[in-house]
Amino acid sequence: MKRIGFLSFGHWRDVPGSRVRTAQDSLLQAIDLAVAAEEVGVDGAYFRVHHFAEQQTSPLPLLAAIAARTSRIEMGTGVVDMRYENPLHLAEEAAAVDLISGGRLQLGVSRGSPESVVAGYEAFGHLPVEGESDADMARRHTARFRTAISGAGMAKANPHMSGHLGPVPIQPLSPTLPERIWWGAGNRASARWAGEQGMNLMSSTLLTEDTGVPFDQLQAEQIAGYREAWAAAGHRRTPRVSVSRSIIPLIDDDSRRYFGLRAQADARDQVGYLDGGLARFGRSYIGEPEQLVEELSRDAAVTAADTLLVTVPNQLGVDFNVRLLESISRDLRPALGWD
Repeated sequence: MKRIGFLSFGHWRDVPGSRVRTAQDSLLQAIDLAVAAEEVGVDGAYFRVHHFAEQQTSPLPLLAAIAARTSRIEMGTGVVDMRYENPLHLAEEAAAVDLISGGRLQLGVSRGSPESVVAGYEAFGHLPVEGESDADMARRHTARFRTAISGAGMAKANPHMSGHLGPVPIQPLSPTLPERIWWGAGNRASARWAGEQGMNLMSSTLLTEDTGVPFDQLQAEQIAGYREAWAAAGHRRTPRVSVSRSIIPLIDDDSRRYFGLRAQADARDQVGYLDGGLARFGRSYIGEPEQLVEELSRDAAVTAADTLLVTVPNQLGVDFNVRLLESISRDLRPALGWD
């Protein structure tokens, strides 16, 4: 079985045509979309995190609200920028959300992506130590976060207050949460590192490298390298791997009006410069459901992954996106053998 989730960038903007004009609209509609997605058979509700932008920036309160309104659907992030995070505070909040949800949190973390501000993490009080890059700092924060959620002692006990000796772990703890941490990898080397570290792999619609091969094949190479590194490190459990795709079934007047003219233009990879380096961006899948079944069956990375995250145009509102997700669950999933 392949799990299917949606990935929302959580944009809001007070512009003509937007059904998500404020931050409150974005948050409340995200909850409604997750509830409706569960009802139509979708397996996961994931949210992109971008600071200093009109998008989701503090996902854990949102995920807690979704957990309280749902019973089956996974909820997660794609991804939390660890340059911005206090590792122990994140560990406490993540454990609390996981306990509220009954173990449904899938927390994606990473070193972050290009953003609209310069070194925004410094405004949050986080600076790399001498000789350390911002990517190194993100990995250091991630290691401390993972140590904390494992139940290791993180602070020395005060025997006069607690009656204990030795280091004390954070509270609360959710025992299985360490198995549900994902690393957002932007290239093959980062994916291999995630495999060595024992985190699940989350791969997006772009890779910050280009070898001239189609995006899905390059991403399939990334997945294969990750699994090789996982096996070589001796981790015992079976890891999970997700890829993201833009998939728009043309099923009604609205979907054809908004996306019909883009079907041809977006049906190929794009190569360009991002954050000072060459990057390859994956194609979009736009078309009639039967066409999408044929095209997705040939996507090497989608075939290799166990979880597919569908990026949704959240500014078109809940009703539009529920129809989109319902079509993917009803028309594409069984035809592709993903049940």
